Amino acid sequence: MPPDLAATIAQFGAAGLIAWMWLVERRAATERERQINEAHERIVRDREDRAVLVDAVRDAARAMAALEAGQRAITRLLERVAADRAPDAAPITRDSMRP
Repeated sequence: MPPDLAATIAQFGAAGLIAWMWLVERRAATERERQINEAHERIVRDREDRAVLVDAVRDAARAMAALEAGQRAITRLLERVAADRAPDAAPITRDSMRP
């Protein structure tokens, strides 16, 4: 505490000391409140960011599942076509599938 402030507080006695302590506490409380508000805003922002990320991952997983289902359907179709071919026909290979 600066010496001139101590002299001023001493001039007002106990009431001055109590008032000074109250002012110091109010300043500290205001700073804490500001920090809490900033932390809360950051938490809300992070929650929104996570929600966007989770949605993106969910959509990507759904797309991968659809792609896999399509590939399985194509594989089953090719297996049926191969089974329906004449026994003496040439086997289906990657090169025979090209146009």
